Amino acid sequence: MYEGAIQDLIDELGRLPGVGPKSAQRIAFHVLSADPTDVNRLAGALRKVKELVRFCTTCYNVAESEQCRICRDPRRTDEVLCVVEEPKDVVAIERTGEFRGRYHVLGGAINPLEGIGPDNLRIRELMTRLSGGAVRELILATDPNTEGEATATYLALMVKPMGIAVTRLASGLPVGGDLEYADEITLGRAFEGRRAV
Repeated sequence: MYEGAIQDLIDELGRLPGVGPKSAQRIAFHVLSADPTDVNRLAGALRKVKELVRFCTTCYNVAESEQCRICRDPRRTDEVLCVVEEPKDVVAIERTGEFRGRYHVLGGAINPLEGIGPDNLRIRELMTRLSGGAVRELILATDPNTEGEATATYLALMVKPMGIAVTRLASGLPVGGDLEYADEITLGRAFEGRRAV
């Protein structure tokens, strides 16, 4: 549609996840009309993240040093390990303030249709961590979708022979939700995961 630099910017923005063609165009024109100082700050932040941010050598969360802040925290327990798909899942769990253990980020979920198998994830590294003997419980906190369930099932089968307790995050009804709007699977899981009051 456009020519030169503006079209190049729209094309690059459109490659970002969740950014469609109209959003890419809107962002590109915002950048075009923005103050040069703001644009330089954005460009600097993009360069800085590529230069400084890496993956933690222990859990594969994002970090700016060899280990992330969670792996460096001596107040956390090594006996409970929570497996998540992506670093953003660590942030979601940390916001609850309920978990005081350690994490392991797989880097995705098993998805044969996309060509992602167990060898494409950090499962081998997880098994190495578990063989150390410190972990007593493994919490599977993968997404409650087909890929996440397949990943959780695969991990459970791999880990159970090691004598480590394997648990899965409960799933069910959201707080403030109405029963009439819940789908059958969510409602079924809420019944399976019910607890005494």
